[in-house]
Amino acid sequence: MTARNKELVVHFYEELFRHGNLAVIDEFVGTEYTDHNPKSTDGPAALRNVVTGIRAIHPKMHLTIERAIAEDDLVLLHTNAVLEPGTPSHAIVSVFRVRDDKIVEHWEVMQQVPARTASGNDMFGTLSAPRRQSPDPGVSTAASKQIAWALFQDVTADRDLTAFDRYAADPYYQHTPQAPNGTAAAKDQFACGFAASPELSISVKRVIAEGDYVAFHHHLQLTPDDLGSAVVDIFRVRDGRVVEHWDVTAPVPATSKNDNTVF
Repeated sequence: MTARNKELVVHFYEELFRHGNLAVIDEFVGTEYTDHNPKSTDGPAALRNVVTGIRAIHPKMHLTIERAIAEDDLVLLHTNAVLEPGTPSHAIVSVFRVRDDKIVEHWEVMQQVPARTASGNDMFGTLSAPRRQSPDPGVSTAASKQIAWALFQDVTADRDLTAFDRYAADPYYQHTPQAPNGTAAAKDQFACGFAASPELSISVKRVIAEGDYVAFHHHLQLTPDDLGSAVVDIFRVRDGRVVEHWDVTAPVPATSKNDNTVF
């Protein structure tokens, strides 16, 4: 089921956004389609209107799916989108839920790609060996999830920065624009963040893992009253250690065209 769902979503996404084939909406989107994109309402007709509007404004838009991660009924696409030639691209994470060969739910986080990053790494490439974008079927999904979850929970919930010593390895490649490479730099950044925002909280909404990739979709708040940000963190696990990290972050909007929340 996982492989079938992944193939369906990748085909749907490429046909819809790369080729403008609106017929795939009728073929693959369920009538109960629920959209967590604040710029859209629910249902196939609303999706059609959104895509038509985007393509009318950006007729030369080009998208590349950099990695696809699937587990059970959820499929995550990490996409590099250039809306207009010569302009900065956007990093997009789209999550789809598939039921009975129909896409029935969608979440999205989008962030503009900066001109420079602290590490010198882009927001999409893979630097850890072996340098492949797709999940490795030879790596245990359950083991990867256990390691990434332990690191994520120990650091964000327990604020135990020694978790990087237990669960991560150098070189720890960073694709977060503000983050240098290395576990020492990661510890310093989290220590500074916790000191600056002592009420900081992270609420994990869903975890999607396949092979050596593990993704966390979560709500980051600096204070309890903060609308916060929707964040997707993607970790790569090799030989029992987290070796690489990507993320996409977007502020939670104050208003939305639907009542579904962005999570």
